[in-house]
This record gives sequence, C-alpha cells and structure tokens, in this order.
Amino acid sequence: EAQEVHTNYETTADYVDILDSLGLVMTEAVTANTIVARTNVTNTPYDDERVRKALTLAVDNAVVLQLGYGNAGEVGENHHVSQIHPEYAEMPPLVRDVDAARALMEEAGQIDYEHELITVDEDWQRNTGDAIAAQLREAGFRVQRTVYPGSTFWNDWTKYPYSMTIWNQRPLGIQVVALAYRTGEAWNESAYSNPELDELMGQALTIADDDARREVMARIQKILQDSGIIIQPYWRKIYNHSAPEVKDHGIHPTFEIELSRVWLDA
Repeated sequence: EAQEVHTNYETTADYVDILDSLGLVMTEAVTANTIVARTNVTNTPYDDERVRKALTLAVDNAVVLQLGYGNAGEVGENHHVSQIHPEYAEMPPLVRDVDAARALMEEAGQIDYEHELITVDEDWQRNTGDAIAAQLREAGFRVQRTVYPGSTFWNDWTKYPYSMTIWNQRPLGIQVVALAYRTGEAWNESAYSNPELDELMGQALTIADDDARREVMARIQKILQDSGIIIQPYWRKIYNHSAPEVKDHGIHPTFEIELSRVWLDA
C-alpha cells in the first residue's frame, strides 16, 4: 500500500482479496502443497485404528477447505497423493459418516477422551484446525485446541500426539509418501509402520513408468486411507502479488524464485 515492496513471496488465501484491492497483479498455481491433521500412533489412543478412523469419518474435507482455506484449492482424500501427481490413482469419494464415527469411538472405549489438536499460529493453518475441531465436536467428540507460535511448534513437530503440519509438494506422489509414512523415516511424524506399505513403497520407487507405478500407488493410497492416520483435507492453490511494473514474474508451485527474466517497467 505504501509502494515500498514490488512483490511478495506468497499471498495466503485470506489476503488475496485485500491485495487485489490495492491494484496489484495476482498470479496463482494449482499445487500438491497441503496440510495434514495427523495422529502419532505411539500415543494412546491413536495406536487404535478404530479411533483414527473415527476421526477421519467425522470430518467433511470439503467443509474444511471452505472454512479453513476459503475454497482456494481441491479437496483431499486422506492419502497424501494429489490428482496432479502423474501416478495418482482415482479413488471413490470420501463420505462423512458421523454415526459410523461415533460407533467406532464407542467400540474403542474412547468416546469421552479429550483430543488435543495442536497447530501453529498462522491464520489459515489455525483456521483449518478450528474447522476440523468444530466437526469433531459436532460428532460428539471432546476436542481441545492448542495454538503455538512457530518458535515453539517446530521444536517438537514430530512428537505431538495429534497435530497439523504443512507439506509442500514433490514432483511424484511416491516421493512424499515414502518420506512421510515409511517405517523409520526421519519425517514420519505419525510414527506409522506397516510392513506391507513399506514393501509397496519400495516397489513403487523402482518403477519409472507412471502408468505402471499407478497400479502400485492405488494399493498404497488405499492402505493410507484405511489406516486413518491423517485427515488430509485439501490441496492448496498458492498465490502471489506484484506491483504492475513487475514483468514476467509469478508464483511457482514449489515456491522457486527465478529472477533472471524478471524486469521492471519503470
């Protein structure tokens, strides 16, 4: 507004209209960047698949996209492989089922357990956590929301029993899946371990052809979805804004900044 900045790194969805109103030029990209609400299975009661599945069944991802990120993206399917990944395997649409969610939580004996959902204190991430918590409460589950500043949150991000983490895209779906859900990986914040899944990921990592790899990815996606370890509500569109005199510059899906061809018409 003071005309002291030519361009920004990223405009989060809740600021798009504000910066549009300043007469700035907006660019956008469809991405496989996301956020996940993940349970850590080394913590009770998240070692029980029934509890994890109850949490996922209680949440409508389309509503989370609307309330948490202003519909600026595509609905996720709780398996962390995006429709824009070349080996994505199409899955049946997810359906929220509050009755089934309550039945599973009661069967697990955890209907009175209070879940603490932790997020970092950034607008869209906090809002996404609030939207998930609201739906869990609507299903009859007890939920406490905890919001930490980044300086606190990132110290222990792999250790929280139930928290939300952003994940930026990799070119292939198998890359992020192997990084996030393979046994013993440093960034496996869910601590999930499944020998069948590990074997399938090992196979997929050796298949160069996208169509052939998709056959294995369909099984990987199904295992992750059935495990209930993540609510992966949406894939983010990302945006940036620049002053009108900035030419040939825009947001990149991986936030890469290439300025060698950018110029100022001033």
